Amino acid sequence: MTNLSDRQQSTLDLLAQVPYLHAQSAEVMQELVAVAQCLRFSSGTMLFCEGDPTAGFYVIEEGSVKISRFTLEGREHILRIFGKGDSFNEVSALDGGPNPATATAFTDVTIWRIARIDLQQVAKRHPDLAWALLASIAVHTRYLVSLVEDLAIRSVKGRLAHLLLEQAKTNQSDEVPRYMTHEEMANHLGTVREMIGRGLNSLSAAEIIKIERHQITILDPERLALEAAT
Repeated sequence: MTNLSDRQQSTLDLLAQVPYLHAQSAEVMQELVAVAQCLRFSSGTMLFCEGDPTAGFYVIEEGSVKISRFTLEGREHILRIFGKGDSFNEVSALDGGPNPATATAFTDVTIWRIARIDLQQVAKRHPDLAWALLASIAVHTRYLVSLVEDLAIRSVKGRLAHLLLEQAKTNQSDEVPRYMTHEEMANHLGTVREMIGRGLNSLSAAEIIKIERHQITILDPERLALEAAT
């Protein structure tokens, strides 16, 4: 095995956290590390825009990235918020088409970017990597199908309850990360901030959640899960 610098080893460890990459050979991983570029962005910075030529394949080292689409009137709909160890923009990196959505630094973020041509060359030499990337697209597709189902079937309060449970799970505690504002929740759930306020107040009054100093704590996960099913 080639000797790696501390920085390269750190990048290797990061890529190994990506679920569909951890089974790749050491040779594949080292080739990816060799073509990966480290980028840092401050919160609110746009990484790339929907419709622009492909920006490549990304993996997050620190922070979080918001993936959105916008209506012609400029209304934002948040598709997903990715965090440490997550990857995104596989679709355009593979098919060479334009970016399918807009990516914005949700917090200060450190990410690793692999250009499409570099990813393509490594995948040609190692077909197992190509299959792994296809698997990642399948996972993202399942998530989007679930999102469409939520918008079509669940009530606003049900979607809100589901979001709180997801965020708490990501945070690995009963507390919902503080960085998501009512406006951002509304943009993610396809509603308006007033409906988010009503839903939170209703869940708080039922003692399912507690809201204190803008911090949301889940008091009764089982009842919240029942609300998420409606």
